[in-house]
Amino acid sequence: RLAAPGAAMLRRSLWLCLCLCSCPARGLRIHEYLYFQVLSPGDIRYIFTATPAKDFGGVFNTRYDQIHLVPADPPEACGELNNGVFIQDQIALVERGGCSFLSKTRVIQEHGGRAVIIADNAYDNDSFYIEMIQDSTRRTADIPALFLLGRDGYMIRRSLEQHGLPWAIISIPVNITSIPTYEMMQPPWTFW
Repeated sequence: RLAAPGAAMLRRSLWLCLCLCSCPARGLRIHEYLYFQVLSPGDIRYIFTATPAKDFGGVFNTRYDQIHLVPADPPEACGELNNGVFIQDQIALVERGGCSFLSKTRVIQEHGGRAVIIADNAYDNDSFYIEMIQDSTRRTADIPALFLLGRDGYMIRRSLEQHGLPWAIISIPVNITSIPTYEMMQPPWTFW
C-alpha cells in the first residue's frame, strides 16, 4: 500500500531531524555528525562535517563562537609538540597516522587543548569517515575527538600556509538546522 505524499515527507523530515539534531546536555551519539565553521581565513569560510570518536573522548557541552583551530607541529601529534603552548585552551588540528587516535587525543589533552580534530592523512578522501575507536591500552581521554575528511583537513592547512597564519578561527559546534539552506556555505570539493 502506498503512503500519502505528506506522510513520506513527514518521515523524511523526522529522519533528517534525528540525523542532525543533538541535545547539548548529552552530546553526540555514535554515527552522528558535528559541524564547525571556519570564520577565518575567508577563502575557507565553510561549514565542515566531522564525526565524534566511537568509544573515547568527551562531548561538546559548550559552544565556542570564536576559538583557534591550531595545526599541531608535528602534524601527527604522537609525542611532544613544538607548538604546544598555542594549543592550550584551543582546538588542535592533527593528522591521522603514526599512533592511535586515542594517543593523539591524549597528547592534545596533556597540552591543555579543549578538543582535537583528526584529519585523515589520505588527502583525496572527500567522502569516507573513519570510525575512531579505543586502542588496547585501557587509557582514557576527556576532551572531544573528531574525525575530519582528508580533503577538508588538507584544504584548511593549505589555506593557513598560503596566508602565513598559525591557526584558523572557527565556531564549533554549529547547529545547521537553524541555517537557511541558501546560506549554507559548504566546501565546494565535498559532497553532502
